[in-house]
Amino acid sequence: MTTTTIIWFRRDLRLADHPALIEAVQAAGPAGEVVALFCVDDHLWGPAGANRRAFLVGCLRALDDSIGGRLVVRWGDPAAVVAAVAAEVGALEVFITADFAPYGTRRDDRVAAALGDAGRALVRVGSPYAVAPGSVMNGSGLPYKVFTPFFKGWMSHGWAESLPAPGAVQWSELPSEPWPDATPSAVRMAEPGEAAARATAHRFSSEHLATYDTQRNDPGAAATSGLAPYLKWGCIHPRQLLEKLGSSRAEAVFRSELGWREFYADVLHHRPDTVRSAFNPAMAAMEVDTADTDGLFQAWCEGRTGFPIVDAGMRQLVAEGFMHNRVRMLVASFLVKDLHLDWTRGARFFMEHLADGDVASNQHGWQWVAGTGTDASPYFRIFNPVIQGERFDPGGVYVRRWVPELAAVGDRFVHHPWDDPAGAPPGYPAPMVDHAEERGEALRRYAAVRGR
Repeated sequence: MTTTTIIWFRRDLRLADHPALIEAVQAAGPAGEVVALFCVDDHLWGPAGANRRAFLVGCLRALDDSIGGRLVVRWGDPAAVVAAVAAEVGALEVFITADFAPYGTRRDDRVAAALGDAGRALVRVGSPYAVAPGSVMNGSGLPYKVFTPFFKGWMSHGWAESLPAPGAVQWSELPSEPWPDATPSAVRMAEPGEAAARATAHRFSSEHLATYDTQRNDPGAAATSGLAPYLKWGCIHPRQLLEKLGSSRAEAVFRSELGWREFYADVLHHRPDTVRSAFNPAMAAMEVDTADTDGLFQAWCEGRTGFPIVDAGMRQLVAEGFMHNRVRMLVASFLVKDLHLDWTRGARFFMEHLADGDVASNQHGWQWVAGTGTDASPYFRIFNPVIQGERFDPGGVYVRRWVPELAAVGDRFVHHPWDDPAGAPPGYPAPMVDHAEERGEALRRYAAVRGR
């Protein structure tokens, strides 16, 4: 009698460095079979934006190709679906990479209970992170609230070495339900899948890593790693990146960026309420505008604010399902501190468009800018979009790429075309607000909260 096990893929769409898959193969034994299962969960599929869904489907297709077309897709409530598949093939164990997000944790507990009722087991192995959330605590046994001490503890904790893909695997043949289909709203996105993730990592390492510390903030240079969507869906594991980093300053900066991702996952694990609520309750009382703001918000969404680097970022997001990280901070600051809108509106729009939309990184990145989260940017640090553009895109390369109306504006005025003696180019809007005035208003609102 052969043994059949199940590997339930979620945010781990790869074969290499996959501890849960390795254990599933080992548990099946040399003569056994492994079912490769993906469950389309409406709770996650429905709210996901078109770009995230399309990138996910691409990753699933790539995974399916890598295992000879044996990926089994089923739809429905995972508690019912996984239990039913286990009964169908007689599997006593279902292996997963542990999930630490609020919904994922609850979902897996329900699946474990459903399997347990039938005498079967859900086996959690590994983590999507180098260090599993909840593993790094301060001297008092409490979670860290500030990145720098967390990062030191995270580095001290360390992580296991990456593992090769298992050898010959006897993948079980099982009928699939119709595969999900998704059309991205973006006109171009990164190529999905594990092979593309490895190629992207190699290209970044050979072309940009050595200068990452000096070039990562230049949106026109396209010198960031481009790995965010692959990390989101587990096409590559952070261990595979970390183990190749040396001790140079550039490598240390990139390691720190990976650490931020792990920090935010840890924060969400301990504080699931921060998906929608301020981490710092004192800042929850900050006054935000709600009446007659739809026009302002729509102009921001469409890249029609009249501030070139803000508009460039928003247009890149819509076109590519991606935005340069430095520009993410700038457009977020503009929405929160120039337009005085609630950060959750911007965070929701990002999640609707980002192919790499990750709830922990996205929500807490927005809270950092809004001054409501951990390691929050002090509320009085209000990014000036003109100065930021001149500093990080001095030649206007990024702005001209995404705002073609400014193609003929010289470098001197490309970030404030309203000052050009030749006049602002036709078709490009005037600034929708006076930044100096709105900065003063933001500081007034901050002072009111601090004075309570």
